[in-house]
Amino acid sequence: MTKLVKTNNTFPFFNDIFDDFFTSTNSRRASASSLKTDILESDEGYELRVDVPGFGKDDIKITLDKGYLTIEAKKDEVKEEETKHYVRRERFTGTCARSFYVGDDIQEEDIKAKYEKGILNLFIPKEGTNKKETKYISID
Repeated sequence: MTKLVKTNNTFPFFNDIFDDFFTSTNSRRASASSLKTDILESDEGYELRVDVPGFGKDDIKITLDKGYLTIEAKKDEVKEEETKHYVRRERFTGTCARSFYVGDDIQEEDIKAKYEKGILNLFIPKEGTNKKETKYISID
C-alpha cells in the first residue's frame, strides 16, 4: 500500500503520528466501542452518565436481569449506493454493551432513564422496592 503522507527523515518522531492516523489499532477500536460512564453518588442513590455518541434513543436498550443492569447500544450498518471512492471510513457499526451490578432489590420501575444529546442519564436508588423480608422459622 502506498503511504498518503510523506515521512520526514529529519524529525523521525513525527513519522509515527502520521502512520497511526492512517492505520487502525486495537486500542483505537476498543475506545470507540466502549461506553464511557461517570457515576455520581448522592444520599438517595446513584446517577450514571453514559456517553453514547452517534447512537439514537431507539438504538439503546437497557435491561435488568438478576441484579445486573446492562446498557446496550446497537447500530446497524446502513447499506447505501456509493458513488464516491472512500480512502477510509470510520463510522462505527456494531454493538457496545456494559453491565453494572445494582442489587437484587432494584426493579425496573425503580430506575429512571433519560437520553439527551448523546448522553444517557440513569438514576438508580440505593434501596429498591423489591425488599425481601426476613422470614423466621418457629421453634417447637
